[in-house]
Amino acid sequence: MDSSVALEPSLPHVPPLESQLQAEIDSLRAQFPHTQELYREVCVLLFFRHGITPTANRLYQLVRKGSMSAPAEALAKFWATLRDKSRVRIEHPDLPAELQSATGELAAALWTRAVDVAQNGLAAARQDAQRAVDDAQAKQAEAETECARLRQELLGSAAALGDARRHVGGLEQALAAATATCATLQDQLRQAQQGEQRLQLALDTARRDFAAELDKLRADGNLAQERLRAAEARALLEIDRERGVATKLQKELEAGARRIEQGESRHRAEVQTLQAQLGTLRQQVGVMEGKLEAAHGAHAASVNDLSALREKLAATQNPDTKTRRVPPRRADAHLSRGARKPSRAARKATAVE
Repeated sequence: MDSSVALEPSLPHVPPLESQLQAEIDSLRAQFPHTQELYREVCVLLFFRHGITPTANRLYQLVRKGSMSAPAEALAKFWATLRDKSRVRIEHPDLPAELQSATGELAAALWTRAVDVAQNGLAAARQDAQRAVDDAQAKQAEAETECARLRQELLGSAAALGDARRHVGGLEQALAAATATCATLQDQLRQAQQGEQRLQLALDTARRDFAAELDKLRADGNLAQERLRAAEARALLEIDRERGVATKLQKELEAGARRIEQGESRHRAEVQTLQAQLGTLRQQVGVMEGKLEAAHGAHAASVNDLSALREKLAATQNPDTKTRRVPPRRADAHLSRGARKPSRAARKATAVE
């Protein structure tokens, strides 16, 4: 972890001309390392290139090299050189010598007056510059004291600064992730906007279609209402007719119910009569079954008698022929067949019951 922290003071807003001057003066520093030469070139730069009258205070503010006497000395040499090179010599062949001399003296007097004014301004500027230097030195001492105090505070907050840097690193990573997410969201937003535009177009088309369909439905609705009113009139007529039919059917239903009740009474009476007749028939069937059994017995005796007569007849006609006898089982068979007949009669009686 660093034990010292570099402070970056906030710079005031610098006009474009000042920035350009500083850049050009920095270039002159590399070309003219000597202080007087550097101040001289800065005077040339200000006066001839930018049209600014150089002063000692202005020169020191721009160059900040050497003492306050260095820019004043360089400025005096600059004005002397400029005055010597700009001395007015009017050498016109058509002018008299006295006029040439008077014109030169007038120009020199103007120049001298201008130099005196500049010197007075320079003296005032020197005093102002000296006061500014004293103030600056006092402020510098205060700033050094404050800087020492701040350095101690910064040394004490170095650990916190390290933690803050680590936290800033984490925040930078989070910021990178958030930036990526933001880019993705921006792409999604663009896609959503495009989709919204498509949906808006579709919505406009749907609105137009809906308006046309609504007009059509309104026309159909009016036609349907007319048809409904006609249908209601027909339905009312049908309802009146149906009411008449329903009244007629109700009357017929009541008459049918009465007829059904009368038929049920008649049926119950007939059932009772049939049950009485069934009892009588059962008694008659029992009597008939007794008589039938007696008849079967008589029939069997008759069969036996007939068999004996046949044997006798055969013996009379053919004495040598062996007497044939009817197997008893045939008679039994006749008896069994005769015995089954009452059972059929009994089943019929049961079915009738």
